[in-house]
Amino acid sequence: MTYTVGNYILDRLAELGVDKVFGVPGDFNLFFLDDVLAHEKLDWVGNANELNAGYAADGYARVKGLGALVTTYGVGELSAINATAGSYAENVPVIHIVGAPGLSAQNSHLRMHHTLGDGDFKHFMRMAAEVSAATAAIHPATAASDIDRVLRSAVIHRKPGYLMLPVDVSTMPATPPSEPLNVDVRISAPDIEQAFREAATEFLRSKKVTVLADIMVERLGAVDEVRNLVRDTSFPFASLMWGKAVLDETEPNFAGIYVGGLSAEPTRKVVEDAEALICAGVEFTDTTTGIYSHTIDFGRVINISAEDTSIAGRHFAPLTMSRSLEILREISLELALSGTDFTAPSGEVALPAIDDATLTQDALWKVLSSNLDAKNTVVVDMGTSFFGMATQKFPQDSRFIGMPLWGSIGYSIPALLGAAMADMDSRGVLMVGDGSAQLTIQEIGTIIREKINPVIFLINNDGYTIERSIHGVEAEYNDITTYDWSKIPAAFGGTDQNTVTLRATTVREFNEACRVARETRDKLIFVEVVTAPMDMPELLLNFGAQAAALNKKK
Repeated sequence: MTYTVGNYILDRLAELGVDKVFGVPGDFNLFFLDDVLAHEKLDWVGNANELNAGYAADGYARVKGLGALVTTYGVGELSAINATAGSYAENVPVIHIVGAPGLSAQNSHLRMHHTLGDGDFKHFMRMAAEVSAATAAIHPATAASDIDRVLRSAVIHRKPGYLMLPVDVSTMPATPPSEPLNVDVRISAPDIEQAFREAATEFLRSKKVTVLADIMVERLGAVDEVRNLVRDTSFPFASLMWGKAVLDETEPNFAGIYVGGLSAEPTRKVVEDAEALICAGVEFTDTTTGIYSHTIDFGRVINISAEDTSIAGRHFAPLTMSRSLEILREISLELALSGTDFTAPSGEVALPAIDDATLTQDALWKVLSSNLDAKNTVVVDMGTSFFGMATQKFPQDSRFIGMPLWGSIGYSIPALLGAAMADMDSRGVLMVGDGSAQLTIQEIGTIIREKINPVIFLINNDGYTIERSIHGVEAEYNDITTYDWSKIPAAFGGTDQNTVTLRATTVREFNEACRVARETRDKLIFVEVVTAPMDMPELLLNFGAQAAALNKKK
């Protein structure tokens, strides 16, 4: 059997840890999909549409480290570009493989279907370049080098990569890889390490320290190093919402979720009043800072980013995040540094009475978080779900996946599919509002077909509550079509054998639904949770007020 360019792409993906390929078939990618089906280390996951496939590949990549997406040219890839743009914004490496018209058609500038009819076949690759670390139009003579270049760039920079694969090129002969693809190119220069060590020692001497961590710690593979730092020093540490659950929230020195001026007061003080603040992988965005309400003196900050590390604005590079954290741990122990004064919240959060009272958002999130297990992968959509869960304490070894920077509603259902398939030992738990769900609800069919058996909480609050919190409480544009949510699972393949469908309007009914979900792991649990349209988590209420004020500024 002839080894082909398509085989080469798939072997490289498998080598980098990918075992699921998401997407939608189209006439320009079918030969390549034959290779996917035949590959012994890869499984094909067909999605309801290309946007959903892109979200699924994103969710998968957040767990696995790399994802793969296949669409057809033009109509397919443009449907997915919203998802790949989100992956670009949030530093998630997804390889987007686009089956394209053959080279002869391209060279003849034919007016073909799925094109703009002008004979230019590079329109869409130019669009993709804006949301990709690297792109390539694959040609036989340079196929291997271009494929390797795009994959290496995507993994190193934690951004999507784009491969335009003409239908005839995918079946052309190729030579298998002769050695593994080198994607470990982050380096620290010894002289820079020494300069950083000396400067950090003087900066930290006699100071009390707080650690603030965010999502780039995870993206750049430095989780163990920051965990070692806060464990061995006992420095108080906080996370931003984007990086929630990257660190162990059950540790006694966990100081909470930092949301700028919207933070709980003990959390705000331990971050903003620290004599020295170590920021590890922190990205300050409007969503995660309560609309830029953070007040941090960067003259007191050691900032460890993807590209370099700085001390009060003085930059050190090349210096990897992992090495910076290791050096700071060593210095802190050598100097016997203390953490910023901090009193951890005492006791557990008081749960609401389990009675027949109408279910409120406050009760919903407290009861739900109390029912989470270790090894849960929690996926939330932007809205009440994201803001409701962000401030709840999570068990050890759990994940929190949201999209606060790109903020595309509808993301969570297909992202849950991808994340759950990336780690079948961790049960998926999804919270999605009714407005967000209507965008991508058809992916429940794929979830049922793939038998991943998550728990889905559909928050039925009659419209776009996050938008109502900002503007237009009773405006028609924040209303949505009313669905009979109880029939949704059955419409997408749910049966008594594979699905349990429940509805909760009271605290008691919701607590019982959580019990059923904990005890029933061999079926999809779909729970419609009913709350009032303007009932929302306190954090979202305050965020909405901040956003409204910002939007009114002239």
